[in-house]
Amino acid sequence: MSITIVNALLLALASQLSAVEIGAKAYMDDVKFLASPSLKGRATGSPELERAAKYIAKEFEKAKLQPLNGSSYLQPFDVSVDAELGSGNRFEYVFENTRHSLRLQQEFVPFSFSGTGKISAPVVFAGYGITAREYNYDDYAGIDVKGKAVLVLRHEPQEYDAKSVFAGRVYTEHSQLFSKAVNAKLHGAAAVIFITDTASHSNTDDALEKFGKSVSPSNPGIPFLHLKAEVAERWLEAAGRNLKSVQEEIDKDLRPRSFPLSDQLLVEGEVDVRRSLKTVHNVAGYLPGLTEEYVVVGAHYDHLGLGEQFSLAPSMAGKVHPGADDNASGTAAVLALARWFSNQPRLKRGIVFLAFAGEELGLLGSSYFVNHPALPLSQAVGMINMDMIGRVRDSKVYVGGTGTGTGLAELLEEVRKPYKLKLDVSEQGGYGSSDHTSFTTKQVPVLFFFSGLHGDYHKPSDTWEKIEADAAAQLVGLIGDLTERLASRPERSKYIRVEPKNPHAAGGSTGSSSGGYGPYFGSIPDFAEPPTGVRFADVRTGSPAEKAGLLAGDILVAFGGNKIQNLYDFTYALRSKKPGEEVAVEVLRGGKPHHAKVLLTERK
Repeated sequence: MSITIVNALLLALASQLSAVEIGAKAYMDDVKFLASPSLKGRATGSPELERAAKYIAKEFEKAKLQPLNGSSYLQPFDVSVDAELGSGNRFEYVFENTRHSLRLQQEFVPFSFSGTGKISAPVVFAGYGITAREYNYDDYAGIDVKGKAVLVLRHEPQEYDAKSVFAGRVYTEHSQLFSKAVNAKLHGAAAVIFITDTASHSNTDDALEKFGKSVSPSNPGIPFLHLKAEVAERWLEAAGRNLKSVQEEIDKDLRPRSFPLSDQLLVEGEVDVRRSLKTVHNVAGYLPGLTEEYVVVGAHYDHLGLGEQFSLAPSMAGKVHPGADDNASGTAAVLALARWFSNQPRLKRGIVFLAFAGEELGLLGSSYFVNHPALPLSQAVGMINMDMIGRVRDSKVYVGGTGTGTGLAELLEEVRKPYKLKLDVSEQGGYGSSDHTSFTTKQVPVLFFFSGLHGDYHKPSDTWEKIEADAAAQLVGLIGDLTERLASRPERSKYIRVEPKNPHAAGGSTGSSSGGYGPYFGSIPDFAEPPTGVRFADVRTGSPAEKAGLLAGDILVAFGGNKIQNLYDFTYALRSKKPGEEVAVEVLRGGKPHHAKVLLTERK
């Protein structure tokens, strides 16, 4: 039979396919289980996430999907999710030849994002530890902190002044602990000692940070710890200063008051933070087609667990964050579609159903999958990602990525007609803060479905009762119809590299997130961190990085004379530069050093 006849038959079949019908009750049953209190928020690395993985795998087995790797539905990979205090933590200071030993977790505690190592250094007070060129404010102006322990205040100056350039009452990114830690490291500090700004936060709030609360990369570089402010007050008094007065002076005129402490003061100690790897799992099931080509239907199934550092309700950190919309809603859709298609005639192309772990920690599961594919990615004709699709309001749904593949916009327009949904469609969206980004970096066309943010995002209040089951089921039906067309149409969708209309405002890439201050660089980070540095998953066409000859796969290890150990370092180092500056960078390419100069442009 000729290819022309085969294509005509397939086209006729595609036009006769029945609409995908998803039952709201069955859909909600999966959401209820995944968002139940017993699963404790499905944190990556937790036993509860593994329970969810086994549940999803069991449902794939019931649907008679094939294990993607031939023997198991579970794809294991390791993540660094745990930090614990080792036995070697100590901190003391020597003043005028008298040694003072401090008590762990009573007078000092390392942060979970601290590097491990010994401390022996004089101390420099560096105000709030902020370098904010956009506000003409720099606590490091005129002081030398190289090889010193830097003492910095938490939060921001003028935090209760609504007219402050720091936005008052709304913390900027400069207030983040790790932003301050990286800033100190880039200025050459040997260690960072945080204290509470007690002039704005009373002594009753001078509690030490709970170990394990703050987010961290796997390779932070130097020790970071939290010290009781009352200890630092004694240090400043010895230098003829008063801690409260210094804070009030900074807040009054927004001028830094940084200075070295007494040359008779020396801090000594050791920070011992131990990290371990845990094995977590993507869950993958395969429904073969008549050819080796396939469509990927995916969603992440992890969430925040008990919230901790990621919670947008900090006072409720430690309580279960059930993640019903984020992203039990998308995972339930994957299961619903797996059951539906397993009972339909075999299509031209197969369908891979994927539930990713580690999305909340940085797209770890999808990044691992595309770098260790069980099927050739060259055979993937498209990836559909569903993240937070359970709160459809006023029938409105966002769909991104229609420009990343040929025919995607037309297919979406074809399937949307029977549905009472208002689709906000964008050809942009190939890169973003969800798992489709990992597939875009491998030149797979993507479509991203999202019903919008809401006040329960990343809070304990994201519960199953708030899911709009009927509307969500209708949306899943539409996505199923779209999947069916992608798997049946005669011609495959071909990848198109879509550059944003305003490339400097595209989300998901280092140096090009929307809004904010700083220059444009144009790289897309691979969120699966190498041992040190930042690997580029992609480099945007026409960007400063591409013009400098940087390539996907390069590992950035130095930027503007600063050593880059992780994505936090790169983000902060980039933000410290201005558009128009030429920056020397060093990358590893095939394990060998490669040097380039990047002319940064303006972020618009």
